[in-house]
Amino acid sequence: MSVPKFVEIKQYIFKQIESGEWPANYKVPSENELADRFSVSRMTARRALQELTDENVLFRTQGVGSFVASFKSQSSLLEIKNIADEIRERGHQYHSQLVQLIEVELPASLVPLFGLKANAKVFYSEILHFENNQPIQLEQRYVNADLAPHYLVQDFGKTTPHEYLSHVAPLTEATHEIEAIIASSKINQLLAISSQQPCLQVKRRTWSSSGVVSFAILTSPGDKYRLGGHLTF
Repeated sequence: MSVPKFVEIKQYIFKQIESGEWPANYKVPSENELADRFSVSRMTARRALQELTDENVLFRTQGVGSFVASFKSQSSLLEIKNIADEIRERGHQYHSQLVQLIEVELPASLVPLFGLKANAKVFYSEILHFENNQPIQLEQRYVNADLAPHYLVQDFGKTTPHEYLSHVAPLTEATHEIEAIIASSKINQLLAISSQQPCLQVKRRTWSSSGVVSFAILTSPGDKYRLGGHLTF
C-alpha cells in the first residue's frame, strides 16, 4: 500500500529535522513549495504542515511561515502568575531593581518567534526580582512595541512587566521552554550566586489576540526556586 502524500511530506520534514539539516527556528518550505516538490495540491501540503504544528514539531507565525520548534518547547495550559503576587502570597516581602529598559533591534534568532520584519525595533527590559531582599529571579524581556507602545515609560518599581502587559494586551496563549543551566558571569553577579550554581531558566513566549506580545527569559537560582511555585496547573 502506498504512503499517502501528506504522510510522505511529514516524513521528509522529520528526516530533515532529525538529521540536523533543519535546526530549531529554521523556516521550512511553504505550502506552495512543498506542493511543487511533491506534485500535490496545496491542501495536501497544508495538511502535513498543520498536523506537524498540532504535534508541536513545527510552529506557525501568521504571515511569515512555519518554523521548526524546539523539542524542549511545549504548549502550556499552566497559569501564569505575577511574581510579585506569588511572593506576597507566601507572606514574604517583594521588591524589584530595574537593570535596563531600552529600545533595541530584535535579535535575528527571535524574528521568527515574533513574526516581525528583520531589524524591527522592540523594547527590552532587565529586571531583578527580590524575595525578602534576596535576588530570586532575573527577568530579561523583549516586547512588541506595536502592542505595548508605552512600555518604556512605565515605573517597574511599582508594577511588573507581566502586570502591565496583562492590562494593555491581555494574554491569550503562552509557550514555555524549561531547562537547567549554568548562567553567565553577568547573571551570576546579579543573582549573587557562584559560577557553579545551577539555575532554572524558563523561556516564555506570550500572545494576545493581536499577536505575539513578548519573549521573556526568566533565570532563577536552582536552590531558591521551584517551578511549581511559579506555574500552577
